[in-house]
Amino acid sequence: MLSASELAERLAEKAEAVCRHYLSEGGRAGNYWVVGDVQNNKGRSLYVHLTGPRVGKWTDAATGQYGDLLDLVRETCGLTDFRDVADEARQFLSLPQPDAGSVRRANVPEDARTSTPASERARRLFRMTLPLAGTLADTYLRERGILRASTHAALRFHPSCYYRDLVTGETSTYPTLVAAVTDAESRITGVHRTYLDRSGRDSDGVRKAPVDNPRRALGRLLRNAVRFRFPAGASAPVLAAGEGLETMLSLSHVMPEMPMAAALTANHLAAFRLPEACRRLYIAADADAAGRYGIEGLSRRARALGVLPLVIAPELGDFNEDLRRLGADRLTRNLRAQLAPEDAAAFLPT
Repeated sequence: MLSASELAERLAEKAEAVCRHYLSEGGRAGNYWVVGDVQNNKGRSLYVHLTGPRVGKWTDAATGQYGDLLDLVRETCGLTDFRDVADEARQFLSLPQPDAGSVRRANVPEDARTSTPASERARRLFRMTLPLAGTLADTYLRERGILRASTHAALRFHPSCYYRDLVTGETSTYPTLVAAVTDAESRITGVHRTYLDRSGRDSDGVRKAPVDNPRRALGRLLRNAVRFRFPAGASAPVLAAGEGLETMLSLSHVMPEMPMAAALTANHLAAFRLPEACRRLYIAADADAAGRYGIEGLSRRARALGVLPLVIAPELGDFNEDLRRLGADRLTRNLRAQLAPEDAAAFLPT
């Protein structure tokens, strides 16, 4: 198997072909390929070096993002697991996929060995989960003020989900909050996992697992999201969208009937596919630079589709902090001041 740097070098040898395939809305300008962003929107913010010592390197002047062509494949395809990124790169380069028998089976779980597409692996994992109510994951969310999480079909619990260290390859298992990522047709395209401390609840409450990255996603996230209260056919004239799972669950706690979408990252928020019937979109603010990029990107796309984007902001760091520290009543009052009057009347308790 080629290493990440070797795959990036192979892609750099075909830099223009990579750009034509993954950034088809852009075009060549001298020694560069120029496009709007990693979501392949029209524009001139992102540029890729096609020649010279920096061939294959790219930078987005608007957001400060940068990387090599392997990073570009990851961002444009909405992938998060390196194995999926490497599979996509090998497929583009017409390289043979690794033989599952050559992987050390003692240390790598079946899901990590298989060549099955990431979305199918995500669906299979979700089928292995249990209802959320009464589980450690339900307790984890309740301790963060989210009391109705078990009413959402997108949220499930896995008592012993595999976690693989991407550096050492070693595996372990943890109880895990699993959220289904779905497309506009309500098909599962991926899952988001929050690994929890297997020791259970103690004086500090339920904590995330003691690993480098206790949150991971699998499958196709681009243009999709974890959805709450979306009606049949994904028709939602009014909805709220944001990055974090707990942020959107906190909003859903006080506005249980409003359709919500958690895109999971700023890049995926900017690229989230809005329902055709959407006319008003509330975007949950995130204070960091990446969060602003996601808000601005989604706002531009919403306006282009004739959708009114309205940014709603928390009083503290995020909406979950508002819910935990200020309480549901004050969060409700803050939202009432920011929502359109007809939406406040329809979705907020009196």
